[in-house]
Amino acid sequence: MKVLLCEDIQKLGWLGDIVEVNTGYARNYLLPQGLAKVATEGNIRALAKEKAKRAQQRLQERRRMEKAVEAVNGAEAVLAARANEQGVLFGSITETMIAANLRAQGFEVADEIVKLPEHIKQLGTHNVTLRFAEDLTATVKVVVVPEQVEEQQGEEQSQKAEKAQQET
Repeated sequence: MKVLLCEDIQKLGWLGDIVEVNTGYARNYLLPQGLAKVATEGNIRALAKEKAKRAQQRLQERRRMEKAVEAVNGAEAVLAARANEQGVLFGSITETMIAANLRAQGFEVADEIVKLPEHIKQLGTHNVTLRFAEDLTATVKVVVVPEQVEEQQGEEQSQKAEKAQQET
């Protein structure tokens, strides 16, 4: 069945495209949700202006993503995590943590852009792919360093001991 898309649908098409889909998919999902209309001349003419406007918006969004890829490509994110003596983390480094670190550095990165085959569970340097679009990717280095928990606690205890001695 040929339908005219009223919205951009990932892996199917853009607004204003005429696509061939299964009849059941059109009747049970696309048409009731308002995502598509039956492809008639009247419907095609009605969506022509909206289609041109959306094409311009997609072009601007593409340019913005290309600039973001250029800016973030080759960047380095340093994350501290607790680990044992062998370098195995107590927990893991996730996509959200990496994206938050990159955003803190001023890069325009959403959580879902960071793609990890599995969470990082070792200290060291790891290459991570950022997928902005199907054909727009960037690679960043994620350096996982051990968190200095014991040293911080020792410093705090020594500071408390010094204050106690000064008070007496």
